[in-house]
Amino acid sequence: MINNIAEIEPLLKAATKPKIIITTHHKPDADALGSSLGLYNFFLELGIVSTVISPTDYGNFLKWMPGEKSVLNFEQSPETCVKLTQEADFVFCLDFNSLSRINKFGEVVRASSAKKVLIDHHLEPEGFQDYGLWSTEASSTCELIYLFIEKLNCVHLINANIAECLYAGIMTDTASFKHNNTTATTHRVAAQLLKAGASSTKIYEAIYDNFSPERTRLIGFALNEKMQILREYSTALICLTADELKKFQVSTGDTEGLVNYGLSIKGIKLSVLIIDRLAARKMSFRSKGSFPANEFARTYFNGGGHFSAAGGESSEPIEAVEKKFKSLLKNYSTILCN
Repeated sequence: MINNIAEIEPLLKAATKPKIIITTHHKPDADALGSSLGLYNFFLELGIVSTVISPTDYGNFLKWMPGEKSVLNFEQSPETCVKLTQEADFVFCLDFNSLSRINKFGEVVRASSAKKVLIDHHLEPEGFQDYGLWSTEASSTCELIYLFIEKLNCVHLINANIAECLYAGIMTDTASFKHNNTTATTHRVAAQLLKAGASSTKIYEAIYDNFSPERTRLIGFALNEKMQILREYSTALICLTADELKKFQVSTGDTEGLVNYGLSIKGIKLSVLIIDRLAARKMSFRSKGSFPANEFARTYFNGGGHFSAAGGESSEPIEAVEKKFKSLLKNYSTILCN
């Protein structure tokens, strides 16, 4: 565990307020954007103006979050983002363990003279940070943001805006508190956020009941026409081509959560989604039991992540990626079939 983040408290509370950038991984999910905006809104309560920079766009289902309209997209405003980062005193890096996870913006952050602050729960951090709060035992980065605020003795400053952002990330990264990363601390933090003004019903509806008709049709198509059940390996696989994405007018965030459907099938221990994004073939892995999704993604598909939830990518055609994936399953037959 890395835990020297409390050392920055006097710097944050100094008479001269620091210039702060907050960033997170590309194509941010609810934990990534929720932790970023939760921290942004907390800094407002401290009288500190910060800027959230996303390396890319993100799904419309996240745009309800308080402060979202202030987020800068690096791909849309690179010059502004570079200038702000060059002038920053601190860059808070949330929910990623390597600067490669923020694409081209990573080199901008690396070159900045700003102090780098890592708050994350993924395995094997790169080590670029000056200060950090890192633990793989945390359910989410949003949980760690709460613990950071707690370390500063500022829990009393958590308002509804902060609470809503942080609760969203905890809820989604634990799959509504059902994954094994849900701990007593997770429930304690969630309870405090509800007490501070977060509405679990409002947040759930904003994230899960807020999709387009095209996304709903895509899910039906993927489950009915594209899902393969590989019973001999207790595996479910969905492959979506670029033409299929175009047919269903898929936009950022529309495939979020699709990989999880496979694990709801009795006897399935590994669920995989392969998507042809033209520039690369993106892969999502979700597992139950002892299958090491992160190790598998890192070893064979240039990826990584958590033990039971990981991602990868390949430059090969989607047919070749599918063939390679299937050929590798025999190496894990003992794990998957017991």
